[in-house]
Amino acid sequence: MPVLDGIMITWFVLTGLSLIFAIVDLALHTPVSWVQKLAWILVIAYTGPIGLFVFLLSCRNPGRGLHAVFTKASWKQGVNSEMHCLAGDATGIILCAIVVSFFTLSPGVDLVLEYIAAWVMGLFIFQALMMLDMFGNNYFKAVRKTIFVETVSMNMVMVGMIPVMVILLHELPGSDSPGDPRFWFRMCMGAVVGGLTGFPINWWLVAKGIKHGCMTVPEKGAPATTGMNMDHEMAGHEGHDMNNMDHDMGGHEGHDMNNMDHDMAGHDGHDMEGEGCHAMDMPSLPGWQQAAWIIGTFVLLGAAVWITTLFAPITF
Repeated sequence: MPVLDGIMITWFVLTGLSLIFAIVDLALHTPVSWVQKLAWILVIAYTGPIGLFVFLLSCRNPGRGLHAVFTKASWKQGVNSEMHCLAGDATGIILCAIVVSFFTLSPGVDLVLEYIAAWVMGLFIFQALMMLDMFGNNYFKAVRKTIFVETVSMNMVMVGMIPVMVILLHELPGSDSPGDPRFWFRMCMGAVVGGLTGFPINWWLVAKGIKHGCMTVPEKGAPATTGMNMDHEMAGHEGHDMNNMDHDMGGHEGHDMNNMDHDMAGHDGHDMEGEGCHAMDMPSLPGWQQAAWIIGTFVLLGAAVWITTLFAPITF
C-alpha cells in the first residue's frame, strides 16, 4: 500500500523531529519534575507532532519564572495530569504487545493482558511516583491513594485505544509484529485517540482537586513565588492567590504562606518555597461514588469493545 507507506514514513520522520525538540526543551527549559518530563517524552514518542503541538500549548515554558502562570488554566492542568496516565498506559500496552507477539494468543486474551500491563505500569510507576511528594514520600500510600484516579482515567484512555488498535490490526496485515512499522503506527494511532477520549475525565478530576495537574518546580534565578503552581495542582480551586489559602490546603483560616504549620498534613515548619510540594490530604470522593465512577467507565469501555466487534472480531 504505497499511500499508507508514505503516510507512515512522514509520521515517523515528524515524530523523530518532535521527540528531539521535546527532549532538548524539557531538559533545558521546562521546569517540571523528572516524572513529568519522562511522561511527556513518552507521549510525544507515541503521538508525534500531535503530542508536540499539545505540549507547546499546555506545558512548554514561555520564559523564566512564567511556567506556573502559563499552565494555570484548568484545561492545561487536565492535559498535564493526563500525560502520566497516557504515558504509563501506552507503555504498558506496547511492552505487553511485544511480549505476547511471541505467543499464539487470541485477540481477546491479548487485550486482557495488555489492559493489566497498562494498569500496572500506569499505577505503580507514573501515578504513584508523580504523587509521592503529596503523601510524605510514602510510596505504598501513594499507590493506595491513586488506584481510583488511575482506574477511571485509564478506562477512558482505553475507550479510544482499543477500537483503533483492534480495527487497524484487522485491516493492516503484519501490524501484530513489532518488527513491522505497521505495528508501531497502529500503536501510535491508538495513543492519539486514547489521549482524546481520556482528556475530559482528567480535566474533571483535576478541577475537583482529586488529581494533581502540572507541577512547576522552582527555577534557578526565578522569583520564589513562581516556583509552584498551587491553584490547580493541589486543590483545583481557581482564583485563590498564595496569600489567601484559607481552605485550599487544610481548612485553617487566617494562615498565610509563612504560617502553614499544619496545612501540609503533618510537615510542620516547612514552607512552600524551599521544599516544593509537601505531603497533604487531597480531597477524595466517598467510596460509593468512586465505585459508581469505576463501574461507569467500565460500562463505557465495554460499549467501546462491543462497537469494535462490529468492525473486527475479538475472539477468546
